[in-house]
Amino acid sequence: MDIRDLASQLGLSIGTVSRALNDRKDVSAATRQRVLEAAVRLGYTPNQSGRTLRSGRTGTIGFMLTLEHDSAVHGDPFFMALLEGVQTGLAEHGLDLVVLLARKGEDGLTFLRRHVARGTVDAWLLSATRYEDSRIDFLVDRRIPFVALGRSATARPFSWIDLDFENVVAEAVALFAAAGHRRIGLVAPPATINHSHIIVDGYRKALDNAGIAFDPALVHNGETDESDGEVTARQLMALNDRPSALLLMGETAPVGAYRALRGLGLEPGREISVIGLRDSPTCRALSPDLTCFTLDLGELGLALAKGIVQNLASHSSDNVLHTQRRWPMELRPGRSHRRSAV
Repeated sequence: MDIRDLASQLGLSIGTVSRALNDRKDVSAATRQRVLEAAVRLGYTPNQSGRTLRSGRTGTIGFMLTLEHDSAVHGDPFFMALLEGVQTGLAEHGLDLVVLLARKGEDGLTFLRRHVARGTVDAWLLSATRYEDSRIDFLVDRRIPFVALGRSATARPFSWIDLDFENVVAEAVALFAAAGHRRIGLVAPPATINHSHIIVDGYRKALDNAGIAFDPALVHNGETDESDGEVTARQLMALNDRPSALLLMGETAPVGAYRALRGLGLEPGREISVIGLRDSPTCRALSPDLTCFTLDLGELGLALAKGIVQNLASHSSDNVLHTQRRWPMELRPGRSHRRSAV
């Protein structure tokens, strides 16, 4: 059914139906309600191409993922659960979500420029924010609405929601320190990724608060996936003064670390203490159960949707609203952080 059929069914002009569907003020509330109810009942769907040409809007929000660092491409459900929350939140405002995947090795700014030039979407959600992220400056300069899942070192104001890595690291190190650990290994993301800096800075502060000296030999920056977790655990355990505890700030790094430790004859939760980042389905199968942190990904997705809707609306004025929020994570104690003796 097209708009002509809908107008014919209602006995109204095409112009009246069009104005009602687009919430124009020159249509009475009763007529607007009648048109909307009929559209739902009769299964009318507007021609999106025509609406885009008339309004300059696509009615879609783009979520940019990368093959380098986003766990979605490694089979982790983090982004699947997150995207479900985003889509639910956008649907309440008549917006759709499209996931746009930058191929491996492709420059993120080049990818973004291409889609902005095409007018692919109305606004953006960015992930895997870098310490110096040219995508952010590009979007700010062009007054294109966006919200980043993660912070950046840029001093320019922009909208972001990030996991509260500061509190995660502080709680983990405090838990280790309270058990008597003085050598705590850290597996962090690549230094180009912004939250790697947040994690390492938080680690140093937490050690200082516990009266523990910082040793750079105990810090490893890598992909924090399963393979990296295994390799890094072996490297750290090969140190002359090896750590008695490991903090693994990656989605699947604990799986590899458990395998490496057992290969060295070290049992997690007995000979060495381990804390992971998140209670993911992959890590849930580990034994002993992993001490880690939890968050509601659906609620985080809804918050991102709310932030982008607000940002999109405020861009029509000179007073752009910026969402800036650290998303809380709650400690879920398992048995892996325990140790028979330190």
